[in-house]
Amino acid sequence: MALELRLQLKLTQQLVMTPQLQQAIKLLQLSRLELVNAVQQELVENPCLDEVAEDEAAPSQTEAEAASTPEEPAPSESSEDAAEPTAEEMISDVDWESYMESRPQTSLAPSDDERPPLEDRVAPGTSLQDHLLWQLGFADITDDERVVATLIIGNLDENGYLDEDLEAIAASAGVPLDIADKVLMRVQTFDPVGVAASSLSECLLTQARFSDIDDPLVLRIITHHLDLLQRKDYRGIARIEEVTIEDVAVAARVIGSFEPRPGRQYSDEAPAYITPDIYVHKIADEYHVVLNEDGMPKLRVSSAYRSVLNRDNSASKETRDYVRERLRSAVWMIKSIHQRQRTIVKVMESIIRFQREFFDRGPEYLRPLNLRDVADDIGMHESTVSRVTTAKYVQTPHGIHELKFFFNSRIRTSDGDSIASESVKEKIREIIRNEDPRHPLSDQRIAETLSESKINIARRTVTKYREALRILSSTRRRQIG
Repeated sequence: MALELRLQLKLTQQLVMTPQLQQAIKLLQLSRLELVNAVQQELVENPCLDEVAEDEAAPSQTEAEAASTPEEPAPSESSEDAAEPTAEEMISDVDWESYMESRPQTSLAPSDDERPPLEDRVAPGTSLQDHLLWQLGFADITDDERVVATLIIGNLDENGYLDEDLEAIAASAGVPLDIADKVLMRVQTFDPVGVAASSLSECLLTQARFSDIDDPLVLRIITHHLDLLQRKDYRGIARIEEVTIEDVAVAARVIGSFEPRPGRQYSDEAPAYITPDIYVHKIADEYHVVLNEDGMPKLRVSSAYRSVLNRDNSASKETRDYVRERLRSAVWMIKSIHQRQRTIVKVMESIIRFQREFFDRGPEYLRPLNLRDVADDIGMHESTVSRVTTAKYVQTPHGIHELKFFFNSRIRTSDGDSIASESVKEKIREIIRNEDPRHPLSDQRIAETLSESKINIARRTVTKYREALRILSSTRRRQIG
């Protein structure tokens, strides 16, 4: 087969995402905290971007929109100007009265560079190990015993249970097993009581001894019947121990006052607080969407670099090119942020239109909703709506919810209508809340109760929704006395 060379011309069309478009998409899917961090980073990297001080008048949204959409510069007659557009041509529509104001006066307050780092201004949490080691420092024990105690504390899990075998700890410390056992009993008396136990039974017995509880039934239940107690099989315990169900119920209440996971109250992890990105307020009969801009820097283009682009400026071409590129990036950043805010408001207003009954009456009245419904309503692509609803939270009259909360799968009812899955979960929660605690409803009975409201779902679906709500099974919800 002969080989030959051919020259072939092919015309194709493809979509290329510019860096500016990639930046706009990235900003759209950022959470509020991530957006603030991204803006602060851009303020550091881009000298043409400036932050409006709190005591200055911020540019209006109309001015910002006008500033963020400059027209294409008109061609100049000079060949030099054609290759290098003037400042007036490049930013002809920018409202420099708003964006290019003089720099604010220096404040007497300390600057960000003078303040201590943020991590130095936040009180760290106390871990379980730190709390126990602090108590160990006051213990009157020998050096060898202190080594054993340190090894025991270092081998505790997050719930306060001892993960390592005591014989291995004794061998590692080079002490006899009876010494290690003595130290373990000493550590178990530290706060929180019950720490360093190897099992739930040992943990609860330690707390019972510390509380001077010597009821034989309580101690026997902890030692032999914890599995029946967890299933709330009071009748089975009463039959085995030959006591009344009321006696078992009293003992169960005593055991229920103990802490099964003594270490969970101590953690060095900072709690995650949710700050809503959007507020929905009801004024008269209408709902209004307000963006949370607390802590969000208000941006403008810095006036310090305007003179660099003037025709009579003596700056080098490299300097002018750099400033021009930074200026374009600054204007695009401002435009992208305004576009992001407008898109979030549009999506939230569309959600309110679809989920008006939720805002009026509560979670039980959520409607089935998908991304395409909102995308078609506001004339955007589904992927855009998906990015907007990622890691965004809204404060409503019925609590703070993630935007994805309003998008639910559709469940058909027996009369041909449909209901949102989240509404079904809320109905299950309400049914369990109103049940008789002495005779809790099984998942099958809950399914039958829902069918009376024309909601036909299988028992396993009820189980799935109940577990998603973190509600115990009927046997574990049963109460005696």
